[in-house]
Amino acid sequence: MTTTIPSPRTEAPSQPALRFYGRTELARLYSPFTTDRTAWRRLQALIATTPGLADSLAQEGYRSNQRTFTPRQVALLFQTLGEPLE
Repeated sequence: MTTTIPSPRTEAPSQPALRFYGRTELARLYSPFTTDRTAWRRLQALIATTPGLADSLAQEGYRSNQRTFTPRQVALLFQTLGEPLE
């Protein structure tokens, strides 16, 4: 009987999909080891303090009280802040 030793994973880590995200769900991708509330506040701070990000999001229809990010807004965040690892 021969046993096969699995080879180490060489594939890249999975990247988040461009889809609709709830605000807390998206915030948790960037701050996975915090509470939902803290993650959302950190994402709000990143949006407010990253030059041009708030204006670019506003052009895509973002409002600070919305509960969901559209795929275009998510793409803009990923492009500006970098893609978080899932």
